[in-house]
Amino acid sequence: MITLGVESSCDETGVALVKGKTRILSNVIASSLKQHSRYGGVVPEIASRLQLETISIVCARALKDAGLKLKDVNLISVTKGPGLPGSLLVGIAFAKALSLGLNLPLIGVDHVRSHIYANFLCHKNLKLPAVALVVSGGHTSLFYIKDFSGIELLGQTQDDACGEAFDKVAKILGLGYPGGPLIEKLAGAGGNPDKIKFACSKTKGELDFSFSGIKTGVLYYLKGRKAGLGLKKDVAASFQGAVINTLVRKSLLACKIKNSRQVIIGGGVAANGSLRREFALASGQAGVKCFFPELKLCMDNAAMVAGLGAALYEKGLKSSLSLEIEFN
Repeated sequence: MITLGVESSCDETGVALVKGKTRILSNVIASSLKQHSRYGGVVPEIASRLQLETISIVCARALKDAGLKLKDVNLISVTKGPGLPGSLLVGIAFAKALSLGLNLPLIGVDHVRSHIYANFLCHKNLKLPAVALVVSGGHTSLFYIKDFSGIELLGQTQDDACGEAFDKVAKILGLGYPGGPLIEKLAGAGGNPDKIKFACSKTKGELDFSFSGIKTGVLYYLKGRKAGLGLKKDVAASFQGAVINTLVRKSLLACKIKNSRQVIIGGGVAANGSLRREFALASGQAGVKCFFPELKLCMDNAAMVAGLGAALYEKGLKSSLSLEIEFN
């Protein structure tokens, strides 16, 4: 079976072709990141307008890269949410048009769960059940997964998402946007993660997260100080270290609570090299296997949407042409 996936939840426009549930035939992404960087964040109107202009072109390129034509496609899978409403509407409308015009089944999938599924496109030995952590610019959530058609939410951020906190701290440091890679680079250029004692706020739920407080902590720490390059390196490293420590600690706590020996990590922040190293070290010491997607599959992409859609369709799930965007 060939599944055509469509992803348009934020500033990327993605179309991919996947054979079966895991074999990627093509995965094309057009990003409007450059257009947003001058504003320090994603501007929804710019994102949706560029997606509307490029989605047909991206689809044509994905088909060409896969060596396929539309008549070879068996299923249309599309992100239904969460995300920016205007952006999601572009993708869903395009997917519905393909489904109706080609008389193909349609399935809408959850964007956050797609990030988890990205691991199954890379690791053939990955089996469920498992604990899963999604860390991105818009989401920080812990799940327990027995099956992708039924996922238990264990905890989530109570304010800023992890990636959002990286963006805001990068702005405080005058680094630019997006903040994650910039903070990682600055921290890795000689920053001391033990120099400053930053900490994430405590939460009522032991598996929930809060990143707003540590962002404010950075702001107040720098207030009245001359922020030279050396200090900025230490701030970046100390902030990043505190956030990673919280993510690792709570993920392994979830594994202990659910008696799981596997933790799956997905989302844009999963591309952070320090996060990968700390997870590998701590999970190994705890007797837990950790899995990350390939770097190119950490970011928003349509291959994960197509793969998850194929897996759900195999279980008898599908959507109608009345499919609507979902915010939660």
